[in-house]
Amino acid sequence: MVTSRTVVVAHPGMELYGSDRVLLDSVIAFLDDGRRVIVSAPAEGPLAERLRAAGAEVTIAPQFVLRKRLIKPRAWPEFFLTAWKGFRASWRLLRQENPAVVYVSTITLPLWPVLARLRGARVVLHVHEGEASASRIIKKALYTPALFAHQVIVNSAFSREVMASTYKRLTSRSVVLLNAVSGPTVVTPLREQLIPGPRLLYVGRLSPRKGPDLVIDALRILDSRGVAASLAIVGSTFEGYEWFEESLHEAIARAGLERRVKMYGFRADVWSFVESCDIFVVPSRYDEPFGNTAIEGALGERPVIVSDTSGLREATAGVGTVYRVAPNSAAALADAVEAISARWHEMREGVSATRNTMAQRHSTSRYQETLTRLVFNDSHWHMQ
Repeated sequence: MVTSRTVVVAHPGMELYGSDRVLLDSVIAFLDDGRRVIVSAPAEGPLAERLRAAGAEVTIAPQFVLRKRLIKPRAWPEFFLTAWKGFRASWRLLRQENPAVVYVSTITLPLWPVLARLRGARVVLHVHEGEASASRIIKKALYTPALFAHQVIVNSAFSREVMASTYKRLTSRSVVLLNAVSGPTVVTPLREQLIPGPRLLYVGRLSPRKGPDLVIDALRILDSRGVAASLAIVGSTFEGYEWFEESLHEAIARAGLERRVKMYGFRADVWSFVESCDIFVVPSRYDEPFGNTAIEGALGERPVIVSDTSGLREATAGVGTVYRVAPNSAAALADAVEAISARWHEMREGVSATRNTMAQRHSTSRYQETLTRLVFNDSHWHMQ
């Protein structure tokens, strides 16, 4: 077994979206195991406060984080400058702390597995991505750093299949570990009647990939059918996607839905919004590696509408209060809202069982116990 008590954790940001919350659960697991944990990230944010409160040390330093915009030729100067700064800062931290274990939380940090391996540390890579639609060349580039990991932890069978389709040899050193997802302390029951109409909720990034614009279009369709639905949008954009948030405001205005669609920006605690909604919507256009937000909706005892794709399909398997719809279709979303409304009594009866199923699958204690065993068990120390 690994004897050093220091673990360096590399993470690409300090927000509180899905992978950020999983990272927090991971760090708490390491701390509870008696480890000293140092988390490296490129900027401060709400996650940093929670990490420090849990007992971790947080260091803010340049990191080379793979972003799609950096692949474009006009961004190559920034690409190489960021890579150089990230290399220097990461190598300095590894040399200073000399950790026995380096835990890299996503494949968007390609330098860390390589540098940690060169320092002789045990390298554990936690994969949260499943880029099935990417070209073979892009996938090769994304997953090459995983070849330097002693242990690869993957958040879903779908993500593992995508990774293995790129490098089959990674199958033998990878393990699927479902994300831990926490629900609200107290659950507010669904309304008995949908008067004056269903209240929808979208939680997540504001990006074309995630599809919040589709829900606005679905509201317009429902309006034309005489259904007075409303929508709350909770989330913010990536840097560089501010134009998309502006387009959402414009779409709301064009449809005359200003009174029925409200945008609240990012909120660390979403449970008050879940409590106020009737239907939780996850309208992703493309493949998703997993479905944390869909699980949160189910844990809040709300019917959930999800795109019938990849990780979302896997995350919501076997429950009766989830509707799967064709991706990239506002009409399909509108149809699902009407179908759920027509079965409202059945939905109210079934959401409790769905919550129990999800709570068992995504138990925090189970996740943390399994993660600790995988990270600190050196049976995979040598490359296979």
